[in-house]
Amino acid sequence: MKVEIHHYLPGRIRLHYNKNKYTSKQAILATTLIAVQEGIIDIDVNTHIGSFLVCFEESVISKQELINLFKALTGKYLNDKKLLAEVQDIPESESIFGVIVQTLAIHYFKKWFLPIPLRHCILFVKIMPRVLKAIYSSLTENFFNTDLLDATALIVASVIGDRQTASNINMLLGMGEEIEEITKKRSYDNLAHQLLNMDDKIQKIEGDEEKTVSISSVKVGNLVAFRAGTQILVDGIVERGEGMVNQASITGESMPVEKKQGAPVFAGTIVEEGEIFVTVKSIGNDTKVNNIIQMIDSSQNLKAAAQKRSEEFAQKIVPFNFLLTALTWFVTRNIRKTVSTLMVDYSCAMKLSAPISVLSAMQEAAKMGISVKGGKYLEAVASADTVIFDKTGTLTYANPTVNMIYTFEKESKDKVLTLAACLEEHYPHPLGRAVVEAAKKKNLIHPEHHTKVEYIVAHGIVSKLNDKKTCIGSAHFIFEDEKIPLTEQVKEIQRKEMDIGNSLLYLSYDGKLIGIIAIGDPVRPDAKDAICSLKRLGIKQTIMITGDTEGAAKKIAKQTGIDKFHAHALPEDKVKFVEKEKKAGHQVIMIGDGINDAPALSAADIGISIDGATPIAGDTADINLSNDGLQNLVTVRLLGQELLKRMYFNDRIIIGINSFLLAGGIIGFIPPTLAAIFHNTATIGISLSSMRPLLPENSGNLGELR
Repeated sequence: MKVEIHHYLPGRIRLHYNKNKYTSKQAILATTLIAVQEGIIDIDVNTHIGSFLVCFEESVISKQELINLFKALTGKYLNDKKLLAEVQDIPESESIFGVIVQTLAIHYFKKWFLPIPLRHCILFVKIMPRVLKAIYSSLTENFFNTDLLDATALIVASVIGDRQTASNINMLLGMGEEIEEITKKRSYDNLAHQLLNMDDKIQKIEGDEEKTVSISSVKVGNLVAFRAGTQILVDGIVERGEGMVNQASITGESMPVEKKQGAPVFAGTIVEEGEIFVTVKSIGNDTKVNNIIQMIDSSQNLKAAAQKRSEEFAQKIVPFNFLLTALTWFVTRNIRKTVSTLMVDYSCAMKLSAPISVLSAMQEAAKMGISVKGGKYLEAVASADTVIFDKTGTLTYANPTVNMIYTFEKESKDKVLTLAACLEEHYPHPLGRAVVEAAKKKNLIHPEHHTKVEYIVAHGIVSKLNDKKTCIGSAHFIFEDEKIPLTEQVKEIQRKEMDIGNSLLYLSYDGKLIGIIAIGDPVRPDAKDAICSLKRLGIKQTIMITGDTEGAAKKIAKQTGIDKFHAHALPEDKVKFVEKEKKAGHQVIMIGDGINDAPALSAADIGISIDGATPIAGDTADINLSNDGLQNLVTVRLLGQELLKRMYFNDRIIIGINSFLLAGGIIGFIPPTLAAIFHNTATIGISLSSMRPLLPENSGNLGELR
């Protein structure tokens, strides 16, 4: 590879290479191969201008030896398909301002210093790819398209001899395409950054050594290490070690998942405990999270209807540009006015600003712990009129707590709780864990004075204490199986507690009932405010559907302000109810967290899983709320509504500006070059504006909606 010294300081050198001879990937590959050489501190490449910036230790490697390293990079290395396949995409380091300055500098250098015949040859070479692209697009896609508009303007200007206008138009088109690519890539990168927020250093294992290296130097098949508190930067398989990994950014699970030998791990997840050594399977743009981002933008099925409408309108309006051009020529017979109408179209800005708006909204959601699997779901959540809630784990925490202890036979509450915890700790289940946790909070010590503990499925636990039979369990177990008398006092307690949704555990000792423990599932503190805020944001009805008892459902509905509730529901009942609401003309959001909610999440117009959801619920849901509970349901509703407002506003601005430019061109007020400048400036400006946050800071705060 031939390089020339452009600038040199001790330990720092800038080298230029022929960017027309070497591809961007070959230049990136060269940096990778040079970077690992002894004495190289750092190396960067600018593929736009064709230069390397190298920092090196002169005590280890001289300037000439460095140049010889580049010379040694022959086609054997730079044309190696396997090596090129592993090269990452070009890092986006150029700014929009830099592109503008550089493009203008090159354009005017050619204009001022190159002879006219050579300039004409260069213009022909530059125009031909656009003409061929237009022909291909017309034959394979819609006949009338923006590529054909651009090519027609260039051909007409060249044929009539106005090569200066043709050159200016071609320069502006190229500049616009580069800036559009940077803008859209930046929106991808912003979304990826929020989902990944990745470091650029990684611990690489080489033999018995562990080295801190740049992530860009890691290849598929390398062994890398991640420890507690670090983020996983690659997709791979655990080679050895064990750890607990938080996968909320990928799956929506809020609880860490155990990872050991043979288990897959994904970029963007976090090691919370332990140490794992991972064999790299995918890196950079090939990781799962980047594939998700690409899929989100490219899949028509996941695009918001507003985005698709903008893109379809943009495509349908192109033929009218040609019709307007023909009419302008027929009426004015002025070629400059005619070319001006070819330089302005509605398609570019609409096709660029719509996806950027959606990607930016998804990035904003990710920043707040909301994982959205496609733009269409943001639109759906914005326009829905019905929200159906699962109860346990959604409106409540699914973390039962002891609410009340009733005692009999002159026993104390502490003794009843101590004995109950002593039995329940052997067979953990939700109600049993609540008992054990309550005893722990009161610092009650429960020594093992009882004999062997026996668990009777769906009934309770039996043991002996001081040779006296001791039982804890359900009413059926205590009063029917154990024949403990069911008194009126106990019946009154049952009515009272079950009416407010509490579950009851009964404790007997030596054939007598000595205690009843009432256990409830606490309501999320933000549930009532969230439901109130959703109604203020246009939700017409809120419904709770649960497999729990009528009493429990009624209590939760009253506490949270739910409009309707349905109790004793099986998973298939939830699906039927969702479908019933949809058939009634409602657009339905279903929000849940459990395996039994997954079918209903799938059946709804939009399924949302809340923090703590099971993996299957998270995978089935269209939106995952990883933190902030139900408050993020309000936030995602706001976000969707603001996204729609922005997209409609952008469309109106695009139509207004470009209509003005077309009118200006027809009457001769705006010449072709100026029309192209204004058109590209408007397109870029609207696209950049689409990247702004939709919600002001803390706008998702429930208090602001009361």
